[in-house]
Amino acid sequence: MSTILVVAPHPDDETLGCGGTMLRHIAQGDDVHWCIVTTMQESAGYSVAQIEDREKTIQAVSAHYGFSEIHRLGFTAANLDQLPRSELVTGFSQIMSEVAPQRIYLPHPSDSHSDHRITFEAAAACTKWFRYNSIRQVFAYETLSETRFGIDPSVQAFQANHYVDITEHLEGKVTALSLYGDEFAPHPFPRSEDGVRALATIRGGEAGCIAAEAFMLLRAFEA
Repeated sequence: MSTILVVAPHPDDETLGCGGTMLRHIAQGDDVHWCIVTTMQESAGYSVAQIEDREKTIQAVSAHYGFSEIHRLGFTAANLDQLPRSELVTGFSQIMSEVAPQRIYLPHPSDSHSDHRITFEAAAACTKWFRYNSIRQVFAYETLSETRFGIDPSVQAFQANHYVDITEHLEGKVTALSLYGDEFAPHPFPRSEDGVRALATIRGGEAGCIAAEAFMLLRAFEA
C-alpha cells in the first residue's frame, strides 16, 4: 500500500488530470490524499451561496473517490502570484511532512493558468529527498483547457513519458466530473465529457490500451 498526494490548484484539476489514476490507486488499496490549493472567498467577490455550493461539490467529489483526507491550503483563487513564495512553500511543506507521500501528482508548469504554474513551483520545492524522504516519485499531469493552451515558447511543453491504464475507471472519472456541474459544458468547450473521453482514447492508443491518462515522470527513486 502506498500513500499518494494529488495537488489541485482548484477543485476539478485533480479529476481532469488524474481522476482515473486516483480511482485505480484507491481500488488497489492505496491511501489517496487530495490537496486543494485555492478557495472561494467573499473578499474575492464570491457569494455565500457560491461558497456553500462549492463546499457541497468538494464533499460529493471526495465521497465519490473515497479520499483518505482533504488538505486545504486556503489561498485565494487567482491571487497566488501576489503571495510571497515562502508562504506557499511553507504550506506545502506542512502537508508533505504530515502526509509523508510516496507518490505526488502536480499540475504541469507550462499550463496557461498562472495558479497552475505557481502551484507547481512551490510544491516542487518541497520534493527534495533530504527534507522529505518519503517521496519516491513525482509526476506532472495534463489538464484539459490548461496544459495545451499555454503558448509561451520558452516553457517546456508537456511530453508524456508515463501512462496509466484507466480503462476500468474512465466511467468513474466522468461521473466525478459531472459533480462539478457548470464547470463543464458540451464540446467544443475545452472542459467537456467528449474532450475527456477523446483524450483518454488518444492516450490509450499511445499506451496500447482502451483508455489511459498520461503523465510526465519528473523524479523517481527505488531503494
